[in-house]
Amino acid sequence: MKWLKNPELRLPLFLFFAGSVLFSLLGFLLDVRAGLLVLATATVSFALFAYATVRRYRAIAALSEELDRILHGSERLPLSEEEGELAILCSEIRKMTLRLSEQADALIADRRRLSDALADVSHQLRTPLTAIGVTVSLLSKEDLPREERAGLLRSLKRSLNRIDRLIDALLKLSRIDAGTAVFRREPVPVSKLVSAAAEPLLLLADARGQRLTVSVGEESFEGDPFWSAEALGNLIKNCIEHTPEGGEIRIGASENPLYTEIVVRDGGEGFSPEDLPRLFERFYRGRNAAPDSVGIGLALAREIAAAQNGTLTAKNASSGGAEFTLRFYKSTV
Repeated sequence: MKWLKNPELRLPLFLFFAGSVLFSLLGFLLDVRAGLLVLATATVSFALFAYATVRRYRAIAALSEELDRILHGSERLPLSEEEGELAILCSEIRKMTLRLSEQADALIADRRRLSDALADVSHQLRTPLTAIGVTVSLLSKEDLPREERAGLLRSLKRSLNRIDRLIDALLKLSRIDAGTAVFRREPVPVSKLVSAAAEPLLLLADARGQRLTVSVGEESFEGDPFWSAEALGNLIKNCIEHTPEGGEIRIGASENPLYTEIVVRDGGEGFSPEDLPRLFERFYRGRNAAPDSVGIGLALAREIAAAQNGTLTAKNASSGGAEFTLRFYKSTV
């Protein structure tokens, strides 16, 4: 009789029982047969009421026990094919617990990604910081020759620039991840976009004796010129780093009713088969990565493309070298 300990169940049963007894007594005062009829009716009604109430209570108690087990992570609520208000309540609770479980799984995944990201950032910072520490230690020598000191200062500057690029890229990625980055929607001529993206890299290409061949016409798309130039600039920089001295980087564009496409090809060795599936992972550095690469430029470029209803893919060009394809779609894909 465990269910009688529940005051919410005990009170209505007591009131129903008391009312049945009272009406039965009143019936007996009027007539014995009337009293027996009232008593029989009250008894049957009380039994039916008690059965329905106890059954409902047991269903609620079972649901409470299932919820308790779910809270302790032992199982999930089973599906029910019954009908009625209680079944609807159970169904809604199941939906809620399922959503909470999915959110909990997502939070666990987010914590793992954050842990991995912090480990990657720590690893990326450790190398230049170690180099800076060694360089500063060597620079502290008083009898250091001028040429050697100048070389150490250049090394120190490279390490500081690497840290600066890493922090800048991480800040941009964090803004995109947090949804705080504002992407404007305005007409962007591809010719102007290529000029804006390539201009900061022209000195680097000239220093390596490389040529940037641009084949762009009147193509355009709807997007953010600043963020798009950031993405395209990362692709061009990657191609410059993987093209031999005196080589060529080619940039072309095309447009159709579905999308505007920008293709960047380099004159390097192309991608190795094991690198292709992981090119756009954050902090991934391929086999032929540049020594000062932080492994985040391609990941940032893809995030920028995705935020503007675009895609970014990479493959080995049929003519040799790497080929990046950046597409901006004219409608939602």
